[in-house]
Formats: sequence, structure tokens, C-alpha cells
Amino acid sequence: MTDRILDLSERPAHLSVRNDLLVIRFGSSAGVPPAQPGATPEAAGTPPLPETHTIPLADIAVVIASHPQISYTHAVLAGLAAAGGMFVVCDQKHLPAAMLLPLVTHSTQTERFAAQAKLSLPTGKRLWRQIAQAKIRAQARLLEERTGKDWGLGGLAGRVRSGDPENMEGQAARIYWRALFADEDFRRDPEGEGVNSCLNYGYAVLRAAVARAICGTGLHPSLGLHHHNRYDAFCLADDLMEPFRPVVDRVVAKLRDARGSNIPLDKEAKRALLAALLDRFTAENESRTLFDWVSRMACSLAAVIAGDAEKLEIPRL
Repeated sequence: MTDRILDLSERPAHLSVRNDLLVIRFGSSAGVPPAQPGATPEAAGTPPLPETHTIPLADIAVVIASHPQISYTHAVLAGLAAAGGMFVVCDQKHLPAAMLLPLVTHSTQTERFAAQAKLSLPTGKRLWRQIAQAKIRAQARLLEERTGKDWGLGGLAGRVRSGDPENMEGQAARIYWRALFADEDFRRDPEGEGVNSCLNYGYAVLRAAVARAICGTGLHPSLGLHHHNRYDAFCLADDLMEPFRPVVDRVVAKLRDARGSNIPLDKEAKRALLAALLDRFTAENESRTLFDWVSRMACSLAAVIAGDAEKLEIPRL
């Protein structure tokens, strides 16, 4: 299986399915059905057929529908879900606004849902401690790479207790963002432009990939370990993506170095972010895609919930 992320943001397109293939027809006439066999475009009263591409549904991890003139058939949504892929819809700012997830992707899903819902509070807090520590240490490694020092984040990671009652994660974030961009005034803003818009886009795609891995293990993405927002349908995805956020941060920091703080979320920025999320990373003497590492972490959580393991497997990328 090949994990591919398709960002459809530059041109109008019509998506359909044929023989387990996603068919993408680009062009201003993308939404016009093809003429009947044997008929010329002129005779059918339609312009010539636009550029067409086909991709196996099984190879697709995420489809991002960003252009306002994207159309698709019901078979596209059903086919992606059956193959375990995500469909992400973007808003007017080209930022992801909604996701379609597979409903059934594991043979013992109901059993795992029940066990997940019964996970004890102490176990959840213990697992969140491990996630928060891994995130802070990943941030520390990125700061070391860019500035030559970790700005004390390594020490903060060691002070995280079960459930992180002192909010060491938040304390680390305040140091991290200012040090990463060498900007005392930088603030994370989910609605922001420039650097924030690039971070938001990268995180949204990462979130979709993590949600996909969670569903693939038979767990429910709404039942979180730490995140419990009643309006958030992807609390568990928000939990498990935390140690992988610096993958996005690293790309955005490089874009800011090259293009300044007012980076537009354009084709170049998206290409850099998606390339990083599709890259291979080495951990534990193995080279795997980010999707593989995320799936392994999700599987380890399923093992903890089932009582077959004590802790998560979080790769040190």
C-alpha cells in the first residue's frame, strides 16, 4: 500500500470512481459528464474532455478538497471509506473544515469501543504523561537542531507527572514558540494568517492521518485520553498527534526563514508540508513513513486498552 495525500486546490476538478480507481478530471469542464462512446465533443454539445488521472483508492491516505469548484460522486466518499482513506473538506481560507472517516475498519471494533470507553482515569493520565513527555522532547530536539540548545525543555519533560497537573506541556509551549521563531511576540492562533495558517494546515492534515490510524485499529477518535472538548469529534486524534507536531513545525520554521513571517498558504507552502508528512523517518533503527509510525502508536494504544501492554510505543523520530 502506498500512502498518498491529494491536495486539490489549484484547479476545478470532478472526482468519480471506476474499477476501484479514483478518477480525477481537471479543467473548467471537469463537472461535465463525458460524451457517449462514438460521439464527438461537438456532436455531444460539450467541450473536449479535460485532463484525467486515475489513482487506486487503496493507495490514498487523504484527499483534501480545497478548490471551490470541486465536485464528486457518492461513490468517491463510499470508496475512500471502504479503502480506509480520509476525505477532508476545506473552507474559504483553504483550511480543513470537516473530515469523513470510515465507520467500520476493524473486525472487533465494537469490542474495542467498549473497552476504550471503560479505560480507567489513572491509566488515561499515565498515558497522557507519556505523550506530553514525548511531545516536549521532540520540541527540544527541534530547538537543538535550529538553535544549538534545548532551552530547558529537556528538564521540563522530566518533570511531567501523571496527567500533567502542573501543565508542563503549556509551559514548554510558551518557551518553544518564541525560541523556534526567535520572536518574543509570536502567538499560536488557530484562525491566524501567515505562519499560523501554515501550521494550521499542516496540523489538520496530520490530524486526519492520525484519525485514520485510530480507526484502522478499531478505536474511536472521539474518546480522548486528555482532550475532552464536548464539541471535538477527534479528541483521541488530538492526543496522539502531539508528539508528531514538530514534523510540521520544522517545515514551517524553514519556510519562515526563507519567506518571512507573512508566508502565504500557497502551492509552494502546501507542497513542502505534504512532502514532509509523506517522508520517511528513522526510529529504533527502522526507516518508516510517518503513517507507519502513527499506526504503530495507535496499535500500541489498542494493546494498552486491551490489557496486553503497559505503555505506548512512541517513536523518537
